[in-house]
Amino acid sequence: MRILVAAAGSRGDVAPYTGLGSALHQAGHHVTIATTDAFAPLVQDAGLDFRALPGRPEPHGDVSDRRELMRAAAAFVTELGQGFVEALDPDTDLLLLSATTAPLGWHLAEATGVRTAGAYVVPAHPTGDFPPVVMGRRSLGRLGNRATGRFALRMADRVYRQGVAGLRDRLGLPPLPPAAMRRRQEEADWPVLYGFSTALVPRPADWRPGLDVVGTWSPYVAPDAALSTELEDFLAVGARPVFVGFGSMAGADAERLGGIAVRALRRAGLRGVLQLGPEGLKDDDILTVGDVPHALLFPRTAAVVHHGGAGTTAAALRAGVPAVPVPVAADQPFWAGRLAALGAATAPIPFASLTEERLAEALRDVVRRQTYARAAAVAARRMATEDGTGAVLKALG
Repeated sequence: MRILVAAAGSRGDVAPYTGLGSALHQAGHHVTIATTDAFAPLVQDAGLDFRALPGRPEPHGDVSDRRELMRAAAAFVTELGQGFVEALDPDTDLLLLSATTAPLGWHLAEATGVRTAGAYVVPAHPTGDFPPVVMGRRSLGRLGNRATGRFALRMADRVYRQGVAGLRDRLGLPPLPPAAMRRRQEEADWPVLYGFSTALVPRPADWRPGLDVVGTWSPYVAPDAALSTELEDFLAVGARPVFVGFGSMAGADAERLGGIAVRALRRAGLRGVLQLGPEGLKDDDILTVGDVPHALLFPRTAAVVHHGGAGTTAAALRAGVPAVPVPVAADQPFWAGRLAALGAATAPIPFASLTEERLAEALRDVVRRQTYARAAAVAARRMATEDGTGAVLKALG
């Protein structure tokens, strides 16, 4: 089968599909991932074909400003829609769509007749069990949660309005609002495979048929991948360090955040591996690094300080390591709250409230109180029983 996976957004929105795509490829399918140019190396390193989508997905400017994020998202998906037509090969048998690309991919499928399915890494369907992930983590009760979930979908429809209109025009299709297409897909029980763990989010009982939680998809890591000699040497000479990284959320704040992290680690008396901050910093207790596979490093750490992205959250929990979440925006407060509710993380520290004093206190707490590590280990054992990629292969028939 020729499968095209369309995914877009930040690195965390794309990387899980490299692991899923590699598994599909090993099962005998021809897999292409369509995403933005920045992630071409991730796709190609996984041995998969790459097809370019337009747009600049990485956040820039004030990432904590919700209105600015909405404006940036609308501009991004509009540009994405302009280049979506070229992404689909005429021989494609199946189009797997992420939550970001689905509202565009549905229209492409209407024009071409290609089979589609969803492959999402964050909950997107309304439920009474919890509020929509983009609106934080405070429950409003079952009725309130469902109502705000529907409202969040209407807001997403607004983000896609211009992009959908342009795409349908290019495809020669009559005008159709995003909300109408979404309702059409829901009425048809359009299948969505959710690539997160039931250890974090059990499948809501009020979800319709066709929505399945299958387990996480991990980013591709080459069989011969290894940590650098410098990092191996650092890990070997002392107590397990704390990993500190905020992914693409750090942006222009990386230097300031790195300074906070260094001072907090020293105040707490802990060693640290930093994926941000002063370049080349290295002493007995602190090492800065570049891109490092989480699957190789996290199991060798005492704790992970991260922004609460879906991928990093899953990687830390899968490694059985407790966390100090510092959520910034979007779905991050949701995942941070989920970790804390499991007992596998401290109470989240909002990004805007991060100080060296608060971080040092949370670090001392997460490392010294073994209840966090025990809760993370329990969740890791449950995650090990899930086979997210196997579930996708089974669904493909």
